Amino acid sequence: MEEVEREVRRREADWEYIRSLPPRLREAVKLFIETGDLRLAQRLAGMGLEDFIELLRRARVPPFVTVVYED
Repeated sequence: MEEVEREVRRREADWEYIRSLPPRLREAVKLFIETGDLRLAQRLAGMGLEDFIELLRRARVPPFVTVVYED
């Protein structure tokens, strides 16, 4: 399931925008994309949680991914 979520975050991300960010923010967004660890990435960015979620939205990275499996 984590791999599916990671793939969604990678696919949806605006990589051009992410590359334009200052290094600390860029690395925090990339960390979130790869791990899904919102709190760790937010602390790395040095931002409040709501501000970091807004940064993810500007970068087109879904902060929350819901995966539904059908049997």
